Amino acid sequence: MEISANTQALAYLVSAVLFILGLKGLTHPASARKGNFFGMAGMAIAIGATLLGSEVHSYGFIIAGVAAGAVIGSVLAARVQMTAMPQLVAALHSFVGMAAVLVALGTYLNKSQAGLLNPVLMGELSAGIVIGAITFSGSVIAFGKLQGLISGAPVVFKGQHALNALLGLATVGLAVVFATTEASWALVLMTIMAFVLGFTLIIPIGGADMPVIISMLNSYSGWAAAATGFTLGNNLLIIVGALVGFSGAILSFIMCRAMNRSIINVVFGGFGGDNEGAPSAVAQAAEKGVKAASVEDAIYWMEDANRVIIVPGYGMAVAQAQHALKELMELLEENGVEVKFAIHPVAGRMPGHMNVLLAEADIPYDHVLEMDEINPEFATTDVALVVGANDVTNPAAKTDPSSPIYGMPILDVAKARNIYVIKRSMRPGYSGVENLLYYQDNCSLIFGDAKDVCEGLVTALKGGGH
Repeated sequence: MEISANTQALAYLVSAVLFILGLKGLTHPASARKGNFFGMAGMAIAIGATLLGSEVHSYGFIIAGVAAGAVIGSVLAARVQMTAMPQLVAALHSFVGMAAVLVALGTYLNKSQAGLLNPVLMGELSAGIVIGAITFSGSVIAFGKLQGLISGAPVVFKGQHALNALLGLATVGLAVVFATTEASWALVLMTIMAFVLGFTLIIPIGGADMPVIISMLNSYSGWAAAATGFTLGNNLLIIVGALVGFSGAILSFIMCRAMNRSIINVVFGGFGGDNEGAPSAVAQAAEKGVKAASVEDAIYWMEDANRVIIVPGYGMAVAQAQHALKELMELLEENGVEVKFAIHPVAGRMPGHMNVLLAEADIPYDHVLEMDEINPEFATTDVALVVGANDVTNPAAKTDPSSPIYGMPILDVAKARNIYVIKRSMRPGYSGVENLLYYQDNCSLIFGDAKDVCEGLVTALKGGGH
């Protein structure tokens, strides 16, 4: 069965509309499930319309590729933990980048043999290879940092920005040479330099900026897909690539605004490592020590509280403590305590990480508030329970001008009457910056695995507390 070009174009139009509706749905947790459905439906229609188009002459390799992809995707979906979702996303971005490179190289070989190369096509091939190669190698480095295969600290050295600028200019120059002369040597050098550039651009990015980088790589993968769409003459691929590219870029800017930093500062700042500056408020606060507390101490105050705000972070994700927090919330609400969850835009390791985890535990959407909504409520909150969050609660962002995170908007946990922080140890957060919150008089630390501690809170509350 083969469909006409007009039928295929209509199917592509329907798919594009569904993709837009999908993006719209993903803007809020309450509509995210519907957004995913729209996206999957759009992709199913797009794949079907492509397979039935006149461009396809043989299904052998296509079936093999689809089958292999389906098996890999199904296994990953079934086995991946939510804590590993950020690195999985980075890995998927790398697949998109490499696909763009391979499609461009394959098109070049086929068209050159047929004598069908032209300057416009050569420009499209250059764009696809450069963007795809940068996306691939950059995503591989991001995966390594998130997975712990390489250090999450920024790798910086003298002349690094000059090197990146030189590589960028050389890559663009070779792309122009390749597009105008069809020289294969320029193609090879351009591809190699683009791969190297993706590597050198991401290694100076520290852990604190990784959520932004994941979003940026998402944008890059979109532009790589759009470039591939031009190469293949596929309008839907161009539309989808542009949607992903623009949405990823917009999200990156939103997240940078949430950190009070520019996108240029994130990409070239090398932020996220150890702060070796002069002694600051951190050193002064450290002399006072911290207060350790027990599960029973926290429950004592929670039972009599009017409002409890829970602040989830990456530690909650690692321990998979969201289900225990759901039970704790239900028990507190049975006692007449108002419970809310506070989400910072860059909490976790990718955009929306905490929202996804809380939704997985069936925590009602109306209990989950973003930073701007919840911050005014901390001052009238009896207990703030911080579960594995660090950098996004650090008051140094407001009080210590010498801190690398100074000026970054944070959750105003410090204003709560009583603060309990669940931590495994006194190690600083992913940014490497010490948290001044831990040294406040109204803050106590409960040391242990987040899931074990939260389950202990549930047990203590069921036991009748004090």
